[in-house]
Amino acid sequence: MASDSLMPRSESFNARVRGASHIDFKTATTGVAAKAMRNELSALVNTVKDPETRKAFDMEMQSFFYLFTRYLAERARSQELDWDRIKSPSEDKIVPYSKLPSGNVSNLNKLAVLKVNGGLGTSMGMTGAKSALEVKDDMTFLDLTVRQIEHLNTTHRVDVPLILMTSFNTHEDTLRIIKKYANQQLRITTFNQSRYPRIYKETLLPCPRTADDDKKHWYPPGHGDLYNALMHSGVLDQLLAEGKEYLFVSNSDNLGAVVDEKILQHMIDSKSEFIMEVTDKTKADIKGGTLIDYDGQIRLLEVAQVPNEHIEDFKSVRKFKIFNTNNLWIDLKALKRVMENEGMELDIIVNPKTTDDGQAVVQLETAAGAAIKHFNNAHGVNVPRSRFLPVKSCSDLLLIKSDIYSLEHGQLVINPNRMFETTPVIKLGDHFKKIQQFQKRFKKIPKIIELDHLTVTGDVYFGRNVTLRGTVIIVANEGQRIDIPDGCVLENRLLSGNLNMIEL
Repeated sequence: MASDSLMPRSESFNARVRGASHIDFKTATTGVAAKAMRNELSALVNTVKDPETRKAFDMEMQSFFYLFTRYLAERARSQELDWDRIKSPSEDKIVPYSKLPSGNVSNLNKLAVLKVNGGLGTSMGMTGAKSALEVKDDMTFLDLTVRQIEHLNTTHRVDVPLILMTSFNTHEDTLRIIKKYANQQLRITTFNQSRYPRIYKETLLPCPRTADDDKKHWYPPGHGDLYNALMHSGVLDQLLAEGKEYLFVSNSDNLGAVVDEKILQHMIDSKSEFIMEVTDKTKADIKGGTLIDYDGQIRLLEVAQVPNEHIEDFKSVRKFKIFNTNNLWIDLKALKRVMENEGMELDIIVNPKTTDDGQAVVQLETAAGAAIKHFNNAHGVNVPRSRFLPVKSCSDLLLIKSDIYSLEHGQLVINPNRMFETTPVIKLGDHFKKIQQFQKRFKKIPKIIELDHLTVTGDVYFGRNVTLRGTVIIVANEGQRIDIPDGCVLENRLLSGNLNMIEL
């Protein structure tokens, strides 16, 4: 009876719709859309022959259907946030990192570390798992994480396991990569996050026709899926059985997200079930989600949830001074309680996409930080910027690979010779967007210890042992090429045109 099992787990969908006093057009179509989706999903489930596989797939489609019915209900009510009810969180809800107590290393035995490892690095022109990208001294994101945790375990004689949440895009890659860590002092567990069907925007029907249909018809539903996937994979129960009480979650491309004993100690002392690391917003962080007070409750507000007329307000540094780093600390027993008793109702983020053949589709996603509203004593800790060093572009990569940072036990450390607290602003143009281009255009990473600002646009190549200081702007116009020769020093320079830089 695949069709029955696909009902959402709360009261039946129709009952919820009938409860509305005014049945308007949207609500009426909601019931139709839900029914049509349920039939389509049942048909998808029936394309799986193996009973075990079918059971798991059916469960996944149930979770998706529940998300979909919530999406329909919200759309029918056209529930938008009431902007006037949004306030900045009260002082006690954002604790400054400087006020935290020093940590006790024995707490580390109660900790597990989870890295969200589902990203493909497509924005940087990569095809495989982003965490396999070499970022510093020939080491990948994953190498650095393993090195950090191994150092933690051997130094303090503790047993902090590493858990990797992969997506169907990165699972095979990740399994292949972690084989090389077999002899290290740490246990690695991997589990796969859900695979949900994309839906056509017009018909609200799923794109795939069979359970093993082409990859392009499916998507991993954002890191908010973490809780569902932890539960269904059995990893949550496994951690609890091992006596683990806390989970530190972060994105695998955030090189600043290292285990911090002070935050763990604060979590234990304040009996907090959920802590979100936030950091001060700069002009570069206008898109990051922020913590708000909504009717006295602490909530995560993402840019995708903001009505158009308030986007500028959201981006301003005045009203929203902090943003979410997606470094999260979660009490595992509390997580189990929430999942079993009330379930996670995370805000739905509608991510519109266009298929290769030009069809408009929708991905329903959720964000892990939105879970903050479900937990007791949940709050933010305002951490130094050094705990947020994501690599989202080749401009970020240049900074990380440069002499601004060195590595100690897999952890990035700012070069003591850097005179300023802040790191330089680096903007590389479209010619440097893809990793292959980036590698070709820098014979060697320039020395930038005294750099404030670098902008490069157009067809530019850097030789070996180039030094950049102050503000350097290099603009090669259309159809022109600039080659910066080996050993060149550029300080407070604007270069444009078609220079073979020998004239300097």
